[in-house]
This record gives sequence, C-alpha cells and structure tokens, in this order.
Amino acid sequence: MFSQTVEYALRAVVHLADRAPAARTTDQIAAATLVPKAYLSKVLQGLVRAKLVRSQRGLGGGITLAREPAAITILEIVNAVEPIVRIRRCPLGRPGHGTQLCPLHRRLDSALAMVEEAFGGTTLAELLTGPAKSSPLCEVRVRRRT
Repeated sequence: MFSQTVEYALRAVVHLADRAPAARTTDQIAAATLVPKAYLSKVLQGLVRAKLVRSQRGLGGGITLAREPAAITILEIVNAVEPIVRIRRCPLGRPGHGTQLCPLHRRLDSALAMVEEAFGGTTLAELLTGPAKSSPLCEVRVRRRT
C-alpha cells in the first residue's frame, strides 16, 4: 500500500528521533536504516522542504529533527514525501457520479480516512516508547576486515 519512498522516509525519521537531538550524517542514517544513500538524499530533501528535518552543512553539521519527536506525526512524514490523496470526486469522471461516490470509491476513501486518522494520531515518540519486543529500526552489524 505504501511506496518504498514512504518506507525510507519513516525509517530515516525514526532513526533521527531515536538519536535526537544529535545530528546524523547521511552516511550514518543510510547505514543505520539500510537505505541506499542516493535515494536517502532525495527523501531527506522532501523532509527538509516539509520542515520536518533540518540540514546543516559543515563541521558538526548533519541532519536533525526540526521538532521534538512527540510533535511529529507519522501522517506528516507520509504526506511530506507522498501525500495521501483522498477520493473527493468520481475518479472515472462519470457525469452522474460527481461527488456522489459509488460504493467502491466510497469504501476506498473510507479506508484512506482511517489511515489518515491512525497516522495523524501517532507520533514518532510513541513509536520509540511504545510497548514492543523489537526496535522499530534494524540492528546494523559492522563487518570487520580481517
């Protein structure tokens, strides 16, 4: 249902929240989230434009969250990179339908509304502090050269 871009954005922001307030480099985020660096750079640009993360160049720079993890919702992250598009009019352009959605499109829009509600009510802080048996991030094993 969600694209790889959304998945990568969520991984990156969860990692930043986990490490907040420390700045992380693109290399560090890519390694920790298993996201290809070139793809990650594009994803981070969208998050910067949405003012969810900040980017600072130079010594001591890096990427940080723009707000506290408790003030950023999953919906904001998703909408920053690939907005959820609700169905307001008949996607088929049927003149008789207009804003009166058929049963199929009404159900699809209802599902999208539930996703918006669930994601809008979930913050990054909740993902990191909620009861779970595993971390929302993968553990990265560093190979040592012998």
